[in-house]
Amino acid sequence: MKLGTKGRYAVMALVDLANSPAETPKTLAEIAASQSISLSYLEQLFAKMRRRGVVKSVRGPGGGYILAKPASKTRLSDVILAVDEPIKTTRCSPDTGRGCQPDGSKCSTHELWDALRQHILGFLAQVSLEDVVAGRAGHIVQTRRTDANVAA
Repeated sequence: MKLGTKGRYAVMALVDLANSPAETPKTLAEIAASQSISLSYLEQLFAKMRRRGVVKSVRGPGGGYILAKPASKTRLSDVILAVDEPIKTTRCSPDTGRGCQPDGSKCSTHELWDALRQHILGFLAQVSLEDVVAGRAGHIVQTRRTDANVAA
């Protein structure tokens, strides 16, 4: 299973952005310095996130980047998918319909690992940048599961 640096660094950078005063642009150089991430790597990530509507660029003096939506509405899954970071838990590509076996069939554990991928994506879809900033990301899913069990 792998979540690469694109996804991790994108989330780190946006949490840094979410910690800034709302509507106050932050430069990539500031984010790079505070998160110890290469500026050129951040430029690539922010270009992708801008195209996908996760961030907005502000031009001119005092320019930089701001979140396109409030931190409470920005889901980690949106961030991960915006930088083209697939959650890969199987040897095969999950969307092709072909398995990893030489004949194209799926291995005997495919359903297990694909279910794990779906759980990871579901978790990331439940957690917002605001949850991470507030330090409640680890508790958010447990709380929502408990609430769902009580309602059932």
